[in-house]
Amino acid sequence: MRALGEFLRDRRTRLVRADLDLPPVGRNRTTGLRREEVAYLSGVSVTWYTWLEQGRDINPSREVLDAIARTLRLTGAEHAYVLSLAGYSAPPPPAAPKPEAAPEHVQRLLDALAQSPAYAVAPDWQITGWNAAYAALYPNVATVPAQDRNLLWLVFTDPYVRQLLPDWEVTSRRFLAEFRAEAGPRLGEFGYLIDRLRAASDHFRAGWESLGVERFASRERLFRHPVAGELLLEHHQLTPQDHPGLHLVVYTPVREADVAALRRLLGAPSE
Repeated sequence: MRALGEFLRDRRTRLVRADLDLPPVGRNRTTGLRREEVAYLSGVSVTWYTWLEQGRDINPSREVLDAIARTLRLTGAEHAYVLSLAGYSAPPPPAAPKPEAAPEHVQRLLDALAQSPAYAVAPDWQITGWNAAYAALYPNVATVPAQDRNLLWLVFTDPYVRQLLPDWEVTSRRFLAEFRAEAGPRLGEFGYLIDRLRAASDHFRAGWESLGVERFASRERLFRHPVAGELLLEHHQLTPQDHPGLHLVVYTPVREADVAALRRLLGAPSE
């Protein structure tokens, strides 16, 4: 049981307190939960949880370990590892939800933004709709299998995206920090995506383990398109009032040259 206790203690100290709506400890400590906090959130006594971390032979039930795994925001692989250390079989892997299309009125809004690349993402960042301008900026969005049409998956696995973003190293890490911030208490629901990316991308795995958290902010983004050339676009995010689970991402051209380049890319005559 010593290995189990050491692993739980390590994961407890890595948690970002703000992700669980907990205030900092003192003035500066923003990571790590107290044992009593884990015990309370998991529905067990502080003494019992302390013994568990100390590696005492207390034979925890599967249900209790499942509760602790949820509290500590363990990934599917980490959850299975904890269960195996206690002599239990791994839980069945969580299934990815069936991709759904954006509501028709949201798709009409995206299409109306004819000169601005735009798309809609679900809470797990599954891309559920896009307009012609976004397909021109990133053609693969229309051809990848539906289950792979996830913004995080594409950022970390599609070579085209890496070529499209000259600052890919910085942008991919920022996307990851924004995803963690947006997911918040729902992060445990997206284990299917996290586990898949951890297996597919060393860059994702390193970024995920850094535990970065950052709120979205509108900003300028530079793209290097193989046809349109360099594009400087302003990155905005909107949320429909009637569909708060969706985010609409819109890229607006910053310079006149970017407006002209997008029009050429879309086959529209210059004004």
